[in-house]
Amino acid sequence: MQFLKTLFWIVLTMILVLWGKANWAVVPVKLWGGLIADVRLPLLIVFGFLVGWLPTLLIYRAKLWSLRRRFEPIERNAAPSVPAMAVTPTPTKVSNAADERVARDSEAWPTDTP
Repeated sequence: MQFLKTLFWIVLTMILVLWGKANWAVVPVKLWGGLIADVRLPLLIVFGFLVGWLPTLLIYRAKLWSLRRRFEPIERNAAPSVPAMAVTPTPTKVSNAADERVARDSEAWPTDTP
């Protein structure tokens, strides 16, 4: 699965680089006061993407931070402060023909001594 992720990002990067190389043209951008900036088209598109994406990312991160702050005390209080005692299993008696054997966790079946 990691290979597919890596392959996806490599292919996407190659497509963007080839697109950027094919569209590497100067675009005049009119600014305030009669200023004109000559900007390459791929850089202008990347800048526009970041202008739209960064505020969304910041709002998302702020909401996550707020929710984590709200739920940390609840999770802290919900966690048991004293660990539960371990329960030891009792051996199970099994009747097998003439002799009785006891099944335990440490040993499956005791060996018969002559």
